[in-house]
Amino acid sequence: MTKKINKHWHKITLTLLFGLVFGWSTFIYAIQSTYFQIPQKKYINKETAIADSITSLEIAYTNLIKKGDTLNAIRTLNNLARVYSHQGNHKESYDKLWAALILADTANKTETKSSIYREIGRHYSYYHRKDKAIHFLNLSLNIKKELVKKGKIDKHRLVNNYSSFVSTYRELNNFELGEKYLDSCYIYFDTLKNKSRANFLKFEEAVILSHKGKDDDAIAIFNNLIPKFTNNQYGYLVLIYKYLGDSYQNNENFIQSQFCYKKAIEVSELKNVHKDFIPLVYEGLSSLYFSKGKYLQAYNSLKKAKDLDAVFFDSRSPNNAPLLEIQDDFRKDKELQIKTLQEQKLKQFEQEEKVELLEKILLLGLLMFLLLFGYNSYRALRTKHKIEKKLLKKERELEKQKDTELIELKNKELAASVLKLIEKDVFLEQIKDRLSKTPSTELNKDTKKIISSISNKKNENWNEFQARFVAINKSFYKKLEADFPNLTMNDQKLCALIKLNFSSKDIAQLLNMSIESVHTTRSRLRKKLNITREVNLKKFISNI
Repeated sequence: MTKKINKHWHKITLTLLFGLVFGWSTFIYAIQSTYFQIPQKKYINKETAIADSITSLEIAYTNLIKKGDTLNAIRTLNNLARVYSHQGNHKESYDKLWAALILADTANKTETKSSIYREIGRHYSYYHRKDKAIHFLNLSLNIKKELVKKGKIDKHRLVNNYSSFVSTYRELNNFELGEKYLDSCYIYFDTLKNKSRANFLKFEEAVILSHKGKDDDAIAIFNNLIPKFTNNQYGYLVLIYKYLGDSYQNNENFIQSQFCYKKAIEVSELKNVHKDFIPLVYEGLSSLYFSKGKYLQAYNSLKKAKDLDAVFFDSRSPNNAPLLEIQDDFRKDKELQIKTLQEQKLKQFEQEEKVELLEKILLLGLLMFLLLFGYNSYRALRTKHKIEKKLLKKERELEKQKDTELIELKNKELAASVLKLIEKDVFLEQIKDRLSKTPSTELNKDTKKIISSISNKKNENWNEFQARFVAINKSFYKKLEADFPNLTMNDQKLCALIKLNFSSKDIAQLLNMSIESVHTTRSRLRKKLNITREVNLKKFISNI
């Protein structure tokens, strides 16, 4: 009875407060209406005045939250994420998208959640985390398909989702799948309703044509798109000029190719957009200079690409280091809500038990029954505690499994990074060979320094790999030395590379030895580890 009265007064109090807040909000809204009625397109299309834009969007978001305008608050967070993404600050972009996702889930905005999932998937693709990217893109697409099936949205709204797959597979260099999803875009394409997407689809079509060797057709499309993007979405010209430069380079039109690459860099610097795309532009320039025999310029461009790639995508970058520790804030928030609800229910149960106990004490005539009931309650509680302990143990095991999976993921990313370094070492070795063939009388000091630095590169790569491997697998070397103290430093290196599932070819490249030597070393390692040939060496080392 007391609870009902308290709830009744609680409702009355909330009603009065709501009336006061509503009246005050109406007054404030009248004063600030000009600000809140600013069209959202101004946020979406402006790519200049970045600092002012971020500040304005942050202020707008704060005011919209105070006002209770969840939908526009979500849109503002999406726009903030887009601005940060153009700057290559993907950490901040991620944070804004996750915050928007939590708001959308709370407000039950299904279609909005689909759009946010799509953006999160695109961000994962920037880091070539294919599985995560495809997972979130499929989440978004499935939501949209369900809405189409229920008749809540038109099927032309699927074009954005399929085009995101096209862009993702372009970045992953899987043009065959990209072409299939492009076909899906045109299946659902509506000339009137998808007019704004037409130029973007043409761009993807041109990229695929270039990949197929139809560079003349691709060049024609790219040149046709340039004036269309000059008037709107000017920053997208960075991508167009980059791929146009690739097509010209494929046709050995090096002058036009170099012009396009330079133009892409110019647009990026002028509009302060797509900074994270510039490493690819410098890689294209490096390839161009190499084809023209300008090996010093090729090396400088490749070094510039590597430095920029480290800034925007390497785990050592201050902007992106937190991304390796990204947790699903949306999931954590849900778990926190469930845990809070369980605690509230537990407190409620405890309170009810106390009331029940008091009633039983007052009913002396039912003493025997109460004793029996208390005994049964005790046993039930004890059983419950045992079950809870088992559940807690299982949860800890799952957490341990998640930690193991996280280490495996980081090892895979480390392996991918090392393979990329190996590919670049091969390329640098080619440059070194070309430079070394030049008569020493024609080599200047800078060129000789470059040859020397390339020679020392492999040791630097190994030191970098070893530092990152130890940071991820802190206990691996300790346990290896404890269990097998007779292993040499080279044996430990080989164990680390085998743990990451490197092939003999890659191990040979990284350790600067022949493939036959790698096989011999692996055989010696088996003897030192006291295992027969029937035992899988990779599995054995992974379990250490």
